[in-house]
Amino acid sequence: MRIRPVATVASVAGVLVGLAASMLPAGVAQAADSNRRVETIAHRGASAYAPENTLAAVDAAADRGIAWVENDVQRTKDGELVIVHDTSLARTTDVEQVFPGRAPWNVADFTLKEIEQLDAGSWFSPKFAGERVPTLEDYMDAVEDNGQKLLMEIKAPELYPGIERQILKELREDGWLDRHHVKHRLIVQSFSADSVKKVHGLRSDIKTGFLGTPAVAELPKYAAFADQINPQYKSIDAGYVAAVHKVKGAHGKPLEVFTWTIDDAASAVKAAEQGVNGIISNKPDVVRDALEGSGR
Repeated sequence: MRIRPVATVASVAGVLVGLAASMLPAGVAQAADSNRRVETIAHRGASAYAPENTLAAVDAAADRGIAWVENDVQRTKDGELVIVHDTSLARTTDVEQVFPGRAPWNVADFTLKEIEQLDAGSWFSPKFAGERVPTLEDYMDAVEDNGQKLLMEIKAPELYPGIERQILKELREDGWLDRHHVKHRLIVQSFSADSVKKVHGLRSDIKTGFLGTPAVAELPKYAAFADQINPQYKSIDAGYVAAVHKVKGAHGKPLEVFTWTIDDAASAVKAAEQGVNGIISNKPDVVRDALEGSGR
């Protein structure tokens, strides 16, 4: 468990609200859920304010009162799970300087010990020099400490056979597969339909999402193993969102739509008007404030 700084007012407030909600009687909690507004999800953490997929980005979201964070999980050469978006380490670390001559610097070609030597913050700002690529375990500790919720993406699963089972094992060991976490605080998504299917097959109680914009005629096929269809925001309109909602997902409820990646107020309000259930954003506070200002 990492040593945490004193919590901000916003993050403490978020935790208290979450605790209060969890103590409500089931009927009251369900009524509250039915009236819930559009969710705002911090993309790779609040990645406009801190280096993406780092613990600093998780905290930046918490500091702004954002409950949901999104991340990307991959696997190292020696089989450890780490949080990084690109399959190469080159864009978001100093790997080219630390390990010259090992292009294209793929995550899968480095051990955890090697990756732990990398600076994952200086590329973003000198303020974040020394920030590291977190392991999944450390990341889950941060999300738990902040009382946040997780939209987890399995990144490039075709490169990492068996990663779905390994992720679920880690989540179980970290206490994230109990009833409360599974029901209220966890969604697993991927661009790979096969990967989402595997997660659903291994743990059918977990909420899952498919990243993409399937044709309307194909939606029932995805609904057999997914609860969400999560498309890029420029690829959808109100008609598509309505068509998605008409199909019941893997848990018998209408398919949801979490769209990505919106960072401006006008686009956020437009997406909300189209009927989406969630908006993934690098600037989640901007989106949240825009939605609240528009009554959503």
